[in-house]
Amino acid sequence: MSEEKLRYSREELIEFEDLITEKLNNAKKEVAFIKETLSRRNDSGTDNTASSSKLLEDGADTAEKESLNQLASRQLKFIQQLENALIRIKNGTYGVCIATGKLIPKERLRAVPHTQHTIEAKNQRID
Repeated sequence: MSEEKLRYSREELIEFEDLITEKLNNAKKEVAFIKETLSRRNDSGTDNTASSSKLLEDGADTAEKESLNQLASRQLKFIQQLENALIRIKNGTYGVCIATGKLIPKERLRAVPHTQHTIEAKNQRID
């Protein structure tokens, strides 16, 4: 009769911490790149005396800026979720489903390291 595991070991948490830290660093680099791209787009020059055919380019530029802003916003949210996961590692609650109290499988945590729900709990929330 084996007792169900309630928490991950320190060694397992270190593995997840390394994974999260790597994803966090990559996400921060991506946000920096997006911000740099946006600032370069804003520095398109002061020559706004071109013909009206430039309106199409301006519209495309605006759409691309909006897309980049949305991407940056999603990345910033992802960064916050990863930082929160690191806090959960430090306080010992990482990997425990907040809905069921059960341990979230390692495979799920490797795929979605910031998750706070087992697949079952997530599916119940959707239904």
